[in-house]
Amino acid sequence: LLVGCATPFPMGSLYTEVKAPVSATGAMSYSKVGVAKATSILSLVATGDASIRAAAANGGIKTIKYVDYDAKNILGLYGEYTTTVYGD
Repeated sequence: LLVGCATPFPMGSLYTEVKAPVSATGAMSYSKVGVAKATSILSLVATGDASIRAAAANGGIKTIKYVDYDAKNILGLYGEYTTTVYGD
């Protein structure tokens, strides 16, 4: 079970709820926030657009300052993945 299980973000086998940075330009001031989500059910079906492009469009952002990523997964039964973009 433990062979090849390295992930770029911390993952729990029973429950995961983490926030992680994706990128930053150095400027931490922003005037707009955009969010995009994708979900997974039973680790069989995944839908949604959690891309940076979708999050920026949802927030009306033209200049991206930084991006965060949130992951929540419960036993592989339900997963929610969120990208949050901050910018102007």
